[in-house]
Parts: sequence; C-alpha cells; structure tokens
Amino acid sequence: MKLNVRTGLLVVCGLLLALTCSAWAQDPGSKHAHRLVLHGTSPSDDWFVYFPLVIASGESPQVAGCAVFPADNVWNSPVDTLPVHANSDAYVAAIGADAHVHADFGSGTWEGGPIGIPYVDVPGSQPKVAVTFEYDDESDPGPYPIPPDAPIEGGPDSDGDRHVLVLDRDHCILYEMFYAFPQPGGSWEAGSGAIFDLSSHALRPPGWTSADAAGLPILPGLARYDEVAAGEIQHALRFTSNSTRRAYVWPARHFAPYHEEPNSPPMGQRFRLRAGFDISGFSPEVQVILQALKTYGMILADNGSSWFISGAPDERWDNDVLHELHQVQGSDFEAVDVSSLIVDPNSGQVRRNQ
Repeated sequence: MKLNVRTGLLVVCGLLLALTCSAWAQDPGSKHAHRLVLHGTSPSDDWFVYFPLVIASGESPQVAGCAVFPADNVWNSPVDTLPVHANSDAYVAAIGADAHVHADFGSGTWEGGPIGIPYVDVPGSQPKVAVTFEYDDESDPGPYPIPPDAPIEGGPDSDGDRHVLVLDRDHCILYEMFYAFPQPGGSWEAGSGAIFDLSSHALRPPGWTSADAAGLPILPGLARYDEVAAGEIQHALRFTSNSTRRAYVWPARHFAPYHEEPNSPPMGQRFRLRAGFDISGFSPEVQVILQALKTYGMILADNGSSWFISGAPDERWDNDVLHELHQVQGSDFEAVDVSSLIVDPNSGQVRRNQ
C-alpha cells in the first residue's frame, strides 16, 4: 500500500484480530517500539510510526519461571475502563494533590543499602529455617526457606522496614517477612510474615496483616527492570501514602491508620494515572511505567511517603531517568471503583470482560 503522507502523523487503529492499539511517534532507537512504515511517493517521503504494544496479553507476569497469580487475579487486571471512585478527589487531596511521584527504587545504594525492595528466588530444596514473629497471631508460622545471604531491604544494618522476600521457584510459593533479623544458628526473627501460593487467588484472613500494612503480598506489586526492558508491565504497582484511615477495601485485609484525616484513603484503594496525561515526552523506560499506571494502576499497600512507587533494586536502572517521574503529581491520578471486579470478597479473582 502506498500512501502520500506529507503532513501530520497517521495513527492506525483496528489492527489484526480487531485488537485495539494506541500509536504515537517515538524515538526510532527505542527497542521497546514496533515500527509501521507508511510509504510516500519517494523514500524521502516515507513515514515511520513507532508504537509500543500496550494491550494486556491475558498472561500472568512471570518471576523466576513462576506465574505471579493467575491472569484473572486482581493484581493482573486492567482498570483503565472502570469508573472513577466517588471519593477520588478527596482521597487525592488527602495523599497530596501537589506532591510528586517518586520511584522508591533504583541502582546503587542509599545509606548503605540497595534502593528498593529486593527479593531472592531459591530452589525447592532450599533448607527451611525457624522463624519467630512479634505478631505471631497474624503471621503464617515457619519454617521458611530463607538462605543465609537473603537480601534485606535497606541492607543488613537498616532500621527501616527490613523486608525479606523469598520465592521458592520450584513450587511457586512466596515467603515474605517484615522487620526481619537473622539470628545465630540460621533462624530469623521478624515482626510479621506471610506465605502466598502464587497459583491461588486466596487472600489473607480478614483483619490479618502480612509483611505489608495492607495484608497484601509485596513482590507482585514491584516494578522490575526486566519487565520495563521488555516494554510492558502487566500488573498493578504498589505505593505508599502519608495518610491512611482505619479501614481497608478489597483486596486489602488490614489497616494501619497513619496521619488519619476524614478523607484519608483506606488500605487497598486502587488509583490510576488519568487517561489524558501525556506520556510522550518521557524516556521510553518511564513511558512503560506510566502506561502501566494508566492500564493497571497502583494499590495503596503501606504507610510512608506519599506517591512513592515500589520496585526492586537493579544495577541496570538509570536513576536520572527514573527521576523523570517527579514530573507527575498527585493531581494526575484518580481513585478507581473496583467493586464490579469482585467475584468473592475473600478471593483475589476478578470478573472477566470488565
């Protein structure tokens, strides 16, 4: 087909199998772009349209060969077409409409520890060790398959959250701990701990915490470099707020009120980047993150600095590029009403065809 395209950019939608696509001009050097050539009357008139594929694949995200929950799990469900929550403006104002987004992950170290929440995958044969918990009435008892050199959030000398995340890659079982300290002889002490079968939709018992204040798993909500490099994040992200109230909404199971105000959001509240927010001027890697925030959104999972998005540390992150997220403000987000997705309030499964 020959088209004489001399002015403007032709965006073509309605491609094969009636899939919906979005297209925009992008840096021709981006490895995340797909190229469509529109031929003019001469080679100098040819136009090249670069567009990233942002259509949900229907497959679960993968970590170390494990599907991170079924494809129809709440973490893996797009929310871009769901209605805006009735309290959206109030929630955004309580978190901070003028506050900036921050990537709480990156390369290198900060105060002696990796930047982000690290995790490690181990074989099914990894020896399990004893773990004792301060909040043992809401923690899954050990033993846990924690290797002696398991990475700790913030580093071994940190006095922060000290999360430890371990994935049994042969059985696809996730073990997570909060405020974890190794002990002589190989055992561990921690504030709380939770075990998640990644093939299951099961949620924590109502009112139970996890390694997170919302009673949710942490690993499924982390931004990981490999998915950004592949060009698409296919799940919701995890974020923190400086103001939360004494309540939780599905899929969260626990609250931990912090700087509570009348309009503070509950734990588990889903937010998304507004559809009209222009992401075309950002670096390709940041566009992937921003597109995920439009399509899958993010879940309020813990107390902390407002609009801090969680991710796994990786030496391949470019911290200067990630700092572009600082251009995004709280007012660029809206709370989402996910009630239509619920199949069972005690399950993370979602209704299809939303």
